[in-house]
Formats: sequence, C-alpha cells, structure tokens
Amino acid sequence: MDWLDVKEFLKDTFKYIIFIIAVLVIAIYVVGLQQVVGPSMSNTLNNGDIVILDKLSYRFTDIKRGDIVALYYADTKYLIKRVIGLPGDTIEFQDNKLYINNAYYDESYLNDSVYTDDFTLNDLGYTTIPKDMYFVLGDNRGDSMDSRDSEVGLINKKDILGKVRIQIWPLNKLKIVK
Repeated sequence: MDWLDVKEFLKDTFKYIIFIIAVLVIAIYVVGLQQVVGPSMSNTLNNGDIVILDKLSYRFTDIKRGDIVALYYADTKYLIKRVIGLPGDTIEFQDNKLYINNAYYDESYLNDSVYTDDFTLNDLGYTTIPKDMYFVLGDNRGDSMDSRDSEVGLINKKDILGKVRIQIWPLNKLKIVK
C-alpha cells in the first residue's frame, strides 16, 4: 500500500464521516419520524400512522392555533395533538362548542360526532393560558388524553418536539397534514 492509496482511503473515510454527521444533525434537529399511538387524533390521523415532524420551524416561527404537534409527555411518552389555545387565551367548552376568548371557534376539521364535556381553564386552575404554555386537544375528543386532563394540563413550549407535516404511512394515505 503506497501513500496515494492511504491518502485516497483517508479522503473517502472523511467523506463518510461528514455524511454520517450531516444525517445525525438532520435527524436530531431538523426532521423526525413519529408513530401515532391510539385513537385520539382520528379521523385526521389514526393509530399506527407514521408522520414526519418538522423540528426546525418553531425555532424561527410561532406555534399557531390549529397546528398538529408532537410533544413530550412524561419521561418516555410522546403525544400528537392539535394546538387550540395560545398564550393569553381563555378557553371554554359549553354545550359542545369551543369558545376562545369568549368567541365561538369553528372546528371544521372535526367530525360531527365529537362530544366534549363543559370545561373552562378554571378547571386547571388558570384564567388565561400563561406565557410559553399551550392548550392542546385530540381531534377525537371523546377518547383523548389532552390538556383538559389535569394529568396532562397545559403544555410548555419546550415540550413541543415539532410540527406534524406529512403522513407517510400507510402509503395509500400519504398526505400533507392539516
């Protein structure tokens, strides 16, 4: 083995190392895969669906009402939910209707059979949502562990892993998630 072979070997090895580092950076900081577990987001997303998360955009833009996000819950669990309440908002369910800041909010993405018990933020001990906190719900309100549950409660911005962008599995349901 001569010097040119060693030089070529080192050059190729360096390229592979750079490629692996780039893939790791993208996987950790830019995008991720998440599997939907449970029925809480049906009919929008169903148990077993796999989605791509955008982990980068919330570093530069605000979280918006209606965004579907993946979030940390407990030490080992992740949840996928829809952002309903933003910092400073008041939230209330009355007669199966959502009111944000005392104004009716139409949730056209829900199917008609969704039912929610009456609820206000006071049930969690708040009058308004504090800074850097969010109120999240599953689209299947009758079968969702979400911010209405005191065990979950309001979600801190730092616990939001990313925005769900694309459903990639099952393949026949490939779509941009809204």
